[in-house]
Amino acid sequence: MKMKKKTLVIIFVCLASAAAVAGILLGIRTLLSSSDSGEIFRVRKETYENIIEISGTVEAAQTQELQALGDGTVMGVYVKEGDHVKKGDIIIQLDDTEQAYNLELHDYNMATTRITGSQKEIELMKTERLALVQKVNDRKVVATFDGIIAELSVSTGDSLEAKDSIGTLVNVDYLTAEVEVAETDVSKLQVGQTVNFSFPAYDSETVYGYVTGWPAIGEVTSRGTTVVYAEIRIDDYPAEILPNYSFTGKIEISPSEDYLIVERLAVTYENRQAFVELASGERRQVSVIPYTDDYVRILDGLSEGDLVKQLGKSPVSGQMRNRNQGGGGANPFGHPTGGGGAGGPPPGGF
Repeated sequence: MKMKKKTLVIIFVCLASAAAVAGILLGIRTLLSSSDSGEIFRVRKETYENIIEISGTVEAAQTQELQALGDGTVMGVYVKEGDHVKKGDIIIQLDDTEQAYNLELHDYNMATTRITGSQKEIELMKTERLALVQKVNDRKVVATFDGIIAELSVSTGDSLEAKDSIGTLVNVDYLTAEVEVAETDVSKLQVGQTVNFSFPAYDSETVYGYVTGWPAIGEVTSRGTTVVYAEIRIDDYPAEILPNYSFTGKIEISPSEDYLIVERLAVTYENRQAFVELASGERRQVSVIPYTDDYVRILDGLSEGDLVKQLGKSPVSGQMRNRNQGGGGANPFGHPTGGGGAGGPPPGGF
């Protein structure tokens, strides 16, 4: 009885082993069959951006370097850093005793001349008076626009020389920047195009600006390339962004588009018509156009996530090299296209 049970166990183990071996052989056969039919490709979505990449630093809308226009002693400082000023406000006053005296003396002499002198003398003295008034005004440092005192390094009693820099006035109602645009991209520019900015100092979200213009002449850089310096502007920006902060960005030539793409090797052609074979075995007619050397863009017939079989064969490296050097054209997206062949468009186009 025990011998019979032992025999049954041995038979059961043998049958199980045979089933396992059969399963493995079936899996290998399936794998080999799949390999013979080529790879399986997934249709995927890719976002195409028609952009010009830029980088640089932003500047204040207006900047005035505060300078003394002549030698002299500072008699008054009327603002401090961070103060808002209006156009025409006096920021500092230099000693103008000599200039004021010369103006008053001239006014006295001109009054006397009105009584005893000729009309010509009076006209000359009027012109001279304008020059004397200007000398009095030059003893002041005045704001040339509405803005904020960004920095100020002067105190009452300081002795200044002509052209000494004593601070900076800025208007930060908006920010500006000049960015390099390659000569080959200048034709794509239009006033008002959206610009997306990314600032290392502000990574919370994208900051938006727009193109305001560019000069009618290019410049040759130290690298030997010809560029045009396009002008861009940011009207609304976060307080964390300050003048002279660096950025990278993109000028949007046209809105971004989502494309469906798949490997060229998934497509075959019959009578100038493109076909694919789904992983399920279904043969389907599709509409495609070239996208890159290795991919085509799907216009109709497939959806994102569809699985398709490889139908074409990869060209050997020499064939690929010859095709790339063979003077193929360029598709509308700037990507090179080769001639026909396995996985590519049929000879003569679609």
